Amino acid sequence: MSDTQRRVQPKVLAFIVTLGLLIPLLAGLYFWSQARANGPESAPSAPTAPPATSPTPKPKATTPAPKPKPPAPPADRLRGQPVNILLIGSDTRGTNAKDTVRRLATDQRADTLFLIHVSADRKSVHGISVMRDLWAEIPGYGYSKINDGLAWGGVPAMRQTVGALFGRHIDHSIVIDFGRFVELVDALGGVRVDVRTPFTSTHDSRHTFPQGVQKLNGAHALEFVRERYAFSDGDYQRVRNQQTFVKALIAELLQPKTITNPVTLRKTVASLSRIVAVSTGLDQETLAGLAYSLRNLPLKNAAFFALPTAGVSTSFDGRSIVLQDPAALAQIRTALARDRVDQYIKASGVPVIR
Repeated sequence: MSDTQRRVQPKVLAFIVTLGLLIPLLAGLYFWSQARANGPESAPSAPTAPPATSPTPKPKATTPAPKPKPPAPPADRLRGQPVNILLIGSDTRGTNAKDTVRRLATDQRADTLFLIHVSADRKSVHGISVMRDLWAEIPGYGYSKINDGLAWGGVPAMRQTVGALFGRHIDHSIVIDFGRFVELVDALGGVRVDVRTPFTSTHDSRHTFPQGVQKLNGAHALEFVRERYAFSDGDYQRVRNQQTFVKALIAELLQPKTITNPVTLRKTVASLSRIVAVSTGLDQETLAGLAYSLRNLPLKNAAFFALPTAGVSTSFDGRSIVLQDPAALAQIRTALARDRVDQYIKASGVPVIR
């Protein structure tokens, strides 16, 4: 080998070695630069995404709940027919109402007797009071003071007696004793009464009743309807006071805030039904239906009068009694049968409390 060749070979060898070292290095740099160019650090910055969370559910479209239907008003089960109700005030302070409404003998007598006649068109209400000492036939027992019917045969005998007297079927009856009368008035928050004849009671608290409108609580109302000794005409003025009170009681019960709201009406009737004893068939819904049918009744069309009589006498056993007036009774029977009590009032000129 020549000296020239010997000198060239190391240079070539050095070049090859250098090239061998550079190629991998350059290749590595190349691929590293490509990786950076395509990597996230060199990529254009993008908006930072919020951390992944479960999507917020959209509120569901809700359908408004349907408005509750207003309660149906109570139905008048005797619609289109006149209604006759016997109102009985018992003279006891006991609690034997269950015996009274059955045909059982008790120590009670009818201190107050009213035939309440509701016209078929529900445009008028008439109350006919009956003197408790009226001499009348009690079916199955014979003649006696009419209020003996309650003592001898309970409400059934009393209904038969009054029905026979007026010649009409008694549809329903309501009986209330002294204690329950007080409860009834207090449950209503008192009753406003127009006292037309002032007096001082001879009963219980001996309350003084001045002339004019006043609100009576249960105890004073009982004294008002019971009193007779303070008056020169005794029972006759007591009957007038009872008419005045029943008229005021009806006015209280027929207040628009009570009578036109089915819910309030049913609650009121339910409350009062727990106090008074009523006949079978006059349940709360029937009573509420009848009351609701009178919601448009003008109070001037509620009239009260006493059954005309023929004076006083003495019975065969020596008791003071009140005699029937056959002519007046016949006229009232006809008026009731024809549902024309208002015409009888106008024609007869009988004293009326409105």
